Amino acid sequence: MTRITWRPLLLAAAVVAIAGNSARAQRPDPIVTARAKVTAYLAAQHVPGATVAVGRAGRMLWSEGFGMAHLEHRVPATPHTKFRIGSISKTLTSVAVARLWADGKLDLDAPVQRYAPTFPVKEHPITTRQLAGHLSGLPHYNAVDLVNAVHYESVTAALAKFQDRPLLFKPGERFAYSSFGWNLISVVVEGASGENFLEHMRSRIFEPFGMRDTEADDYARIIEHRTGFYQVRPDGRALNPPAVDNSDVWAGGGFLSTAEDLVRFGHGVMTGSVVDARSRDVLFTPLTTAAGAPTGYGLGWRVKDLDGRLAVGHGGSHIGATAEFLLLPTDDLVVVILTNANNRGLEALAREIAPLFSTP
Repeated sequence: MTRITWRPLLLAAAVVAIAGNSARAQRPDPIVTARAKVTAYLAAQHVPGATVAVGRAGRMLWSEGFGMAHLEHRVPATPHTKFRIGSISKTLTSVAVARLWADGKLDLDAPVQRYAPTFPVKEHPITTRQLAGHLSGLPHYNAVDLVNAVHYESVTAALAKFQDRPLLFKPGERFAYSSFGWNLISVVVEGASGENFLEHMRSRIFEPFGMRDTEADDYARIIEHRTGFYQVRPDGRALNPPAVDNSDVWAGGGFLSTAEDLVRFGHGVMTGSVVDARSRDVLFTPLTTAAGAPTGYGLGWRVKDLDGRLAVGHGGSHIGATAEFLLLPTDDLVVVILTNANNRGLEALAREIAPLFSTP
């Protein structure tokens, strides 16, 4: 009988294990690396406060606050701090649009007057799909529009701000970013659902996704954990920005959220529990102009490439705030960065952070 000796095999296995452990020990901690990148960015941009969250496959990998939520009261930013998310509000609203479409309550290619009958008929018909993909020809905000001091009692009333302005071009002819188009979408959502827009977003989007800290940025209300907002001068000095009433921009830029809530939202979009595969395809498929030119934009989602992988999401900015939401569907990876100041470069920062966490 041949006697088997295990010692060399065990020794070989130990060598392999040690090598594996050594390789893991030499691999940089993604949180440490990402934290250094965020800290350097905030210092360079003189941003008072921020939160960052990263999640993969339903698990929160990292969530951290940086700097100050309120400079005057010296209140630190934490994962519970609520920031203005600007145009990421469009991405949240897009899921309401997709769910209404999936339920057969909204025809994306019907004239918007079917759902928003008070909106004036233009020289060319406009559809919800064109509104959501920035192909409608409606104008965007100008500098006067941005700092709104008027409180509108309803999303229909807020149409008065732009509804009589002429189209910039025939719908479908070219891509031109228009937040006003999303104001009109909020009226479409009301018409298709038969519900108040903000109530519909709460019950059909925020609650199903577990987004307990996402809500309308109502200036007049006392909102727990809402950050202060700042404008940073070129010399790095932070100033209080003008007060702004967001009742004219709920769907296009008027929500508050936390980084963790947006990670939950991103994961929820991918799981299929709230958004089915057909709806995801509608949201993530880039539209084209009438001439066939690609826009790089789906229905409320920016669609790009990150190292050969699909990257979808949106940036956001509003008075005294900048935000970035990045989702890598193949990894079910979500990166969110929220700040309380006007700054640039968040998309690039999110794209640097994502690869650090993309491999389990």
